[in-house]
Amino acid sequence: MDHQSLRCFVAAAETETFRVAAARVALSPAALSDRIASLEDQLGVALFTRTTRRVTITEAGTRLLPHARKLLDDAARCRSVALGDRSPLPFALTLGTRAELGLSWLCPALAPLEAERPERTLHLYMADSGALLDRLERGALDAVVLSARLTRPHLETALLHEEAYAFVTATDGPRAAHEARGFTLLDATPDLPLFSYLLDALPEGPPWRFADHRYVGGISTIRHQVLAGRGVAVLPRYFIHDDLAAGRLVELLPKRPPRSDWFRLIWRADHPRADELVRLAASLRAWPLR
Repeated sequence: MDHQSLRCFVAAAETETFRVAAARVALSPAALSDRIASLEDQLGVALFTRTTRRVTITEAGTRLLPHARKLLDDAARCRSVALGDRSPLPFALTLGTRAELGLSWLCPALAPLEAERPERTLHLYMADSGALLDRLERGALDAVVLSARLTRPHLETALLHEEAYAFVTATDGPRAAHEARGFTLLDATPDLPLFSYLLDALPEGPPWRFADHRYVGGISTIRHQVLAGRGVAVLPRYFIHDDLAAGRLVELLPKRPPRSDWFRLIWRADHPRADELVRLAASLRAWPLR
């Protein structure tokens, strides 16, 4: 089991495509595929399920991935020690998050975070929450930044920043449940409704029956639709701070704001660099949410 084959395996697991993985390890896609096939023959298990467009890591591959990363790290450290190099070894972490948070907060933080730890390279991957958690579970991401509250025993979490919300409109909106019939509620998805943060903060009372519900996905689309006067919505305050300050959006029920949540850094408990992820969480807490 040679180190180059393990590098090919790790690259393919992280990118989920042989073409991109091959470029990362400076091989042709065919050569990388041969390396991985040879590794699978040695181990006697399939590490990937292959289709014409992508590769998906198997359960056996997921079990192998943290150990392969650790072995490669240990090999690099052995070489460094033998050469008498006492400087920290370079390493990379791939973080997943939603596009809105990635663009507004994590992208501007990359330069100062890497200046703080020059040996640490941070890569970003942006997708919806479900896809991010799926890649995290399969080992394709080192950690994710989400406000999802998880109770899975094999995942570790660290609190980063409180995520406060506001119930907003661009024109007019309901200020009580009985006024909801004249308005459209804009929200993300039926399974993760942002409006639930407002319901959790209000005393028990009659249900809010809106004239219509529109599920439009991410908070960028919700904001755009609210600004266009298409409905009312619950949105993160950090994301609409400028709109509220400029009067483009108006807060409804300001004395009863929605319940807040927290952004968390989430990683697998068996991650070989868990200590580095704890340190990264501390750095992210020091970088203001925007």
